[in-house]
Amino acid sequence: MVEALTAVSRQRVLLVEDTTPLARLYEQYMAALPFDVQHVETGADAVATLRDQPPEIIVLDLKLPDMDGLEVLRAIRDHDPSIAVVIITANGSVGTAVDAMRAGAFDFLVKPFSADRLSVTLRNAAERNKLGRIVREFRRDLGRDQFHGFVGACDEMQAVYRVIETVASSKASVFITGESGTGKELAAEAIHRSGPRRSGPFVTLNCAAIPKDLLESEIFGHVKGAFTGATADRAGAAQQANGGTLFLDEIGEMPYDLQAKLLRFLQTGMVQPVGAARTEKVDVRFVAATNRDPLIEVQAGRFREDLYYRLYVVPIHLPPLRERGDDVLLIARHILAELSAEEGRRFSALSPGVEAVFRSYDWPGNVRQLINVLRNVVVLHDGETMTADMLPPPLNNVRPSLAPASPPPTHAEGSPETAPAAVTDHDDGLRPLWQVEKDLIMRALARFDNDVPKAATLLEISPSTIYRKLQLWKADMPGA
Repeated sequence: MVEALTAVSRQRVLLVEDTTPLARLYEQYMAALPFDVQHVETGADAVATLRDQPPEIIVLDLKLPDMDGLEVLRAIRDHDPSIAVVIITANGSVGTAVDAMRAGAFDFLVKPFSADRLSVTLRNAAERNKLGRIVREFRRDLGRDQFHGFVGACDEMQAVYRVIETVASSKASVFITGESGTGKELAAEAIHRSGPRRSGPFVTLNCAAIPKDLLESEIFGHVKGAFTGATADRAGAAQQANGGTLFLDEIGEMPYDLQAKLLRFLQTGMVQPVGAARTEKVDVRFVAATNRDPLIEVQAGRFREDLYYRLYVVPIHLPPLRERGDDVLLIARHILAELSAEEGRRFSALSPGVEAVFRSYDWPGNVRQLINVLRNVVVLHDGETMTADMLPPPLNNVRPSLAPASPPPTHAEGSPETAPAAVTDHDDGLRPLWQVEKDLIMRALARFDNDVPKAATLLEISPSTIYRKLQLWKADMPGA
């Protein structure tokens, strides 16, 4: 019994029993078990322990000198429902013990009970606590909509969060890719803040924003007189990031000859300032990012292959906003609240029309563009709800589909299906793409009795795409 229990992580047990001989007996029962046991005699002491050192398991006698055991149980449940409470009761109080189970107790023991009976009960409680922690962590990992400055709940972002958490504690180089405005610097900072270097500096250098002839000096520093204008020794970004993280954004813009020096730095950890004969050792976590496809840059001869493989240890790709489904609405509401507070406005919601536009628009500038749109509205308008007529160009010209899709024709069994009739004003029979898309999706749903996963498989798209389209069409229907 004890061997089986040792596989369970050590947990704290609070024994609440006012009869001293019985308390000593129960402590002897638990002495051979892998638990840290604390004993108190009153309900008040038990409640106080919840605040100071909350246990994972409580063994609670129903008959206490100062409080009723059910009252203590309610206090425990109000404080932390995850605590497993084992009730101790006499033969004549079994009915009360059943009431305690209904109130949330994990199990009950009828006096007198054996050491084995107590051991089994505590083992089960410990296993339940362990499973509960796993479930809570699973829900946290899959259900969070914010993470170190990111806002987003889609599956793609959940995967990004998990990779960041996993890689943060390592020393491996991280290469972040994604379109401009997807949050590459935010991801680099999240890696820094999630890892053991969080107390060290986080230094950012944008390779595209610095003249190419000054970039080496910005990274590695320079000594006085190294070039015209070098009037004093200056530490570069690599030295400034010593003990922390160096983030080189848009590394694809780095000159080819400087890439060789960066590779040497990555391999040796040694920095040689421009104009200096000496080198110095630095301890830096390296994170790089680019909005280009790094492999294409290698094949085109613009990026060194050896540097690519040195950097591309742990890749993280940030999806564009147009591929993140309803994350655009989560982000918009979050930013709208922040900007409204900043500008002293009253905005707190998006109208259905704005939501439809935001879902339909491609967002070539990604989150950065969304922030600019929202800031424009907040600065130029006021109100509790942001409406479509407030949107600036080009969003004021976005017209989500307004007509609901017509139900597909019903075909007799064995009869050939025909294409839906064209609904168009064009003489050549061409229709807008959104109409064709609606017709195909609705026909696929009709074929499979509205089974979305089967329709998605037939159309070779994600089920979430169909759900999102249906929600959008419903929102756009008059009276919806």
